[in-house]
Amino acid sequence: MDTSYIGHFLPKGLLEYFDITGIDELCFVKDRSVYFQISLEERNMILGDVDGTQYESKGFTEITLQDFSPWQSSLFGNKRRRWRHKKRLVKLSETTFHL
Repeated sequence: MDTSYIGHFLPKGLLEYFDITGIDELCFVKDRSVYFQISLEERNMILGDVDGTQYESKGFTEITLQDFSPWQSSLFGNKRRRWRHKKRLVKLSETTFHL
């Protein structure tokens, strides 16, 4: 599936940190209105002043955001990575994005 067009509707810079894993066109049964569900997965890289070689990815946390733009309602499913230090087993909560 060609997902290159969807970058025009997302916040600038978001696709530098996330990959699109799916786009589904869905419908509310009650009023037959159409909406899109866009699934995003964080890339396997640590941002900021943290030494990325000392940490490893240990799964994902998932959140869903709902957007009510004037033209279309959309759901964004985000999978954010959890990071753990390889030797000390200390968790790095999450990376910060400046969009």
